[in-house]
Amino acid sequence: MSSVHRQIVDIVASRTLYDTSYLLPESHFEAELGIDSVIFESILATVRERFALATELPTGLATVQELVAAVEEALAVAAPPAAPPPADATGDPLTEAVVGAAMRHTQYSREQLPLDADFEGELGIDSVVLVSVVADSARDLGLPDHLAGTVTAPSLRALIAELRPFLDGTAADDERVGDCNERSTQWDERSMKDFVEERDPDLFTKARSFRSHLRGREAEHLYWYGMPLHSRCGNRALILDEHTGHKREFLMFASNNYLGLANHPQVIEAVCDATRTFGATHTGSRFIGGTNMLHKELERRLAAFKDRPACIVYPGGYAANLGAISALVKSYDTLVVDKLNHMSIVDGARLSGGVRKIYQHNDMADLERILKRRDDRSGGALIVADGVFSMHGDLCDLPQIVRLGKEYGARVMVDDAHATGVLGARGTGTAEHFGLKGEVDLELGTMSKALAGMGGFVVGEHEVIEYLRYYSHSYVFAANIPAGVAAGLIAALDVIEAEPGRVGLLWSNIRFLHRRLVAAGFDLENTESAILPLVIGDERKAMEMGRAVRARGLFCQTVVFPGVPLGDARLRISVTCEHTREDLAAAADIFVEAAREVGVLPSAG
Repeated sequence: MSSVHRQIVDIVASRTLYDTSYLLPESHFEAELGIDSVIFESILATVRERFALATELPTGLATVQELVAAVEEALAVAAPPAAPPPADATGDPLTEAVVGAAMRHTQYSREQLPLDADFEGELGIDSVVLVSVVADSARDLGLPDHLAGTVTAPSLRALIAELRPFLDGTAADDERVGDCNERSTQWDERSMKDFVEERDPDLFTKARSFRSHLRGREAEHLYWYGMPLHSRCGNRALILDEHTGHKREFLMFASNNYLGLANHPQVIEAVCDATRTFGATHTGSRFIGGTNMLHKELERRLAAFKDRPACIVYPGGYAANLGAISALVKSYDTLVVDKLNHMSIVDGARLSGGVRKIYQHNDMADLERILKRRDDRSGGALIVADGVFSMHGDLCDLPQIVRLGKEYGARVMVDDAHATGVLGARGTGTAEHFGLKGEVDLELGTMSKALAGMGGFVVGEHEVIEYLRYYSHSYVFAANIPAGVAAGLIAALDVIEAEPGRVGLLWSNIRFLHRRLVAAGFDLENTESAILPLVIGDERKAMEMGRAVRARGLFCQTVVFPGVPLGDARLRISVTCEHTREDLAAAADIFVEAAREVGVLPSAG
């Protein structure tokens, strides 16, 4: 294989995540590899940049070999200097396997993966991607399958060093596996992480393996996810326990209905009236029959509420992050993200194909280090951070993020999913809270929480919002929210503006419960929002405490991997303005009793 051929195969692999062995010379881009025109243009742009081609490549290139031949012909005409060998090329099978796996799962080319680059800060490789890289490497080299869930490292060189004893047969692997097997007879040590990379010719094998694990957790009443409500969700709710078949009323501390608008008569009536007028739903996207006058009015009202020029509404908050990031960030751009950002931001980064760099949580020195070292030969940069971090409750350091963005020429987007309706005197979000209205380039939000509806939105300058309408796939190619939902959201904004005391009552409740839980000895980290995390760490204890809390008639979220990393399990409490002081006092007592029962807090006396 020529140097040009190998480099082009690397480029195609990095843009498609195919194993390089799958990319044969005769492989047809569209028919065999499923490469559409958008991905193909990204491949061509990278090829032109890699080989510094001054002329356009011919149209109609259909196979890998045809692309190779076209590039070799263009290089022969231009007679450029020979391309340098790829960085860190060693020929070592372990190094080749690890670097190849990293290429597939990051979309980087070989020369973009120096062996000593930090996984998170420089390469944007998080713990989930690292599991896949280790699993691929283990598969290629015939190493033990369980390594994917146990091996961690800060760089490729360190990862190679950790894997080498297993390749050489010097690691005490049998002993480790034996220990795991001995422990598993008493307690199933596996978490959801163990089923992410289970390999088998039958695609559904991982589903069957997980099912047996899930049934065990459910039999012990540790996994209690997705139980259906049989009432409105207010400060209390009637929930069916599908494991026992019994309904029970619970104190509800798992709802994001922060301002109590989901049950407000004005909101409910608006939904009903608009549904009677305009029907149950639309059957098209916003461009094709899916835009109603209420959608236009909702966008106008959200822009005014956020005090920004323009707004675009998406089908959901997840779709908003996916669509906005992938529309703005391309393969030659850089996305800089907080380590604890929501998964929708992570997936938006993956879909964009841009270079992703991760700074340590709220570490502004680390953010500045990344911005200083950014490769700015071409392309722009976007810093994205949650306004309120959904599993931790703390706030991003928005003043410093905005300052660094301006200093280093990066745009800034803040995700206000859990800040809209909560932060700021008017409840408009993180920018208002910090006195930075108009200083943040884009503010994103969801309408399924404090605004008591469905959908997501982005506000910003007119030209940017207009661009997003035409280039966000999750907007262009998705059905819109129903008119009834839009009407309910407009009514919710009316209530927020007419009854500003709801935000004040919410904060009174937050402070009351926060004081009680801290006084009891719980670790609430640095929360400054309606989300109160009870940090436990051990996944088993967290699940057992969740069960003990439910047994006492209170429901809150038990958060384990992948909601948080292994070793960081917690209960997540959501406070609303609908909670009474009696609810809050009872909740504090329940958490203390349950924590003492399972050993999270010491026993009384």
